[in-house]
Amino acid sequence: MATLLLLLLPICLLLGVGLTDSVELAYPWVLLGFLLLPLLALLKGRSGSEGAIQFSSLHILERMAGQAKGGPGGFRYMSIFLCLSFTIMALSRPQKIDRREEIKDSGIELILAIDVSRSMQAEDFFISGGRVNRLQAAKKVTREFIRGRQSDRIGIVAFAGRPYLASPLTLSKTWLEGPYGLGRVAIGLVEDGTAIGSAIAAAAKRLDKRESKSKVIVLLTDGKNNSGKLNPIESAKLAKTLGIKIYTIAVGTYGDHVVQTPLGPTRLTQEYDEETLQQIAAIANGKFFRAQDTSNLQKIFDEIDQMEKTEVRRRVTVEATELFYWFAGVALFFGVVTLIGRETLWRRFP
Repeated sequence: MATLLLLLLPICLLLGVGLTDSVELAYPWVLLGFLLLPLLALLKGRSGSEGAIQFSSLHILERMAGQAKGGPGGFRYMSIFLCLSFTIMALSRPQKIDRREEIKDSGIELILAIDVSRSMQAEDFFISGGRVNRLQAAKKVTREFIRGRQSDRIGIVAFAGRPYLASPLTLSKTWLEGPYGLGRVAIGLVEDGTAIGSAIAAAAKRLDKRESKSKVIVLLTDGKNNSGKLNPIESAKLAKTLGIKIYTIAVGTYGDHVVQTPLGPTRLTQEYDEETLQQIAAIANGKFFRAQDTSNLQKIFDEIDQMEKTEVRRRVTVEATELFYWFAGVALFFGVVTLIGRETLWRRFP
């Protein structure tokens, strides 16, 4: 039983090491040495040659029987066993591995310009059978789009009567999906209106100083330009001179819709300026899309995702911290105990 427990001890320790994602064994085949350890139990139990001693009377043996004391032989084999076990563990060379991936060149620098005017409250989209407004559908689809662009720096510009930066360009998808990213894309944070030209200019300004080979603006709106001091066509021409591509998406359905305003529910008639959005996309070497439901909007973002693919240079740094010396130290300890015991206590008590 004691031998079995001793065999389980190093195995449990190694399982603990193996179950740790950051710890690996450089020479796992050395663990086959554990298969030889049970031989110690056989050596311990093997009896030596029998001696012959003649006694004139058995009364002497009867008196000696009550005085017999167990020697430390079990402790001797235990220390040898543990010494060998931890030696095997040390020779397998456990290491703590730290892998770090560094992106040397972002695939694409991309700005999502999202309309947050009050008309985006029109509930003409559906998600999982439930009616939602245009902004909710747009945020759901853009969130999934962001998750699929792991190698790209993405920023968010929201706009109504004027644009504002919802999130700077970043590789952190957690940041983009959090309260300081899509969480800031909300209706009512700025005055109402649809400043498409100003939104393009604000997004282009963020991309201007970037060194990426590919710079993209995805503009999503449900209206026509009626605010801001910049003309959308002129803004598109400026973006083109900076090497920026623009995709435009018109969302929503035709007809009258009721939306909430500070003055209460208001009926509005959908106004689109598809011609201007088409011109913007043509000038900036992009493409115009029309989305009237969530499924169609998802397909549009999937198409943009497929069109904007670039190779990314990565560098993986692997740092290994050696752990074998901990096991070697324990093995050394039991080895010293074995040597000292063999020359002192165990010599006296075989």
